[in-house]
Amino acid sequence: MENSKCKICRRAGEKLFLKGDKCVSQKCPFLRKPYPPGLPPKRRRIRISEYGSQLREAQKLKKIYGIDERHFKKIIKEILKKRGREDVSEILLKRVEKSLLNIIYRVGFAKSRDSAKQLISHSHFLLNGKKVNIPTQEVKIGDEIKLKEKSKNIPYFKNIISLIKPENIPSWLSFDKDKGFIKVVREPKSEEIGVKINIPLVLAFYS
Repeated sequence: MENSKCKICRRAGEKLFLKGDKCVSQKCPFLRKPYPPGLPPKRRRIRISEYGSQLREAQKLKKIYGIDERHFKKIIKEILKKRGREDVSEILLKRVEKSLLNIIYRVGFAKSRDSAKQLISHSHFLLNGKKVNIPTQEVKIGDEIKLKEKSKNIPYFKNIISLIKPENIPSWLSFDKDKGFIKVVREPKSEEIGVKINIPLVLAFYS
């Protein structure tokens, strides 16, 4: 059955991988209906204004990374102050990539970023030895994320850890499978992120 997250992908005109395993299976609704919901066949191709394109890219980025509007505006405001001195497009992409929920997803503790958000909200992880329950918290080089000892005994984590493959973990992160320990070893590179977003359009929308 198609849900609201599947409709988000159809409106975007591409897979945003918001449902984890379902997105890479034959059950993905986008494979059957690769057009916006509610549109009849003859209107599947519609022209989008410049403003509409900017809005769509901004919404895509927020949906992919699970960021709410308030937090996203805060990030944008800080980034735009550096315009003219640094590559703000690259800065934005790196900042959202370094959110705690994205790291939990990238390592493989969750099949989707939405699931990663729930795991963090339920305080299953420690950040630099301290309790953390804010999914969008940004990490820095050298930060250490660890699965709580009592959480290791939960069947979900026992199973998911056994499925994590080291070769699938980004090289900007290190992971100790036995200890459930993640460390940020360097900045992610834009070519490693693999998210298809027109960042200049996002910045244009907010500026």
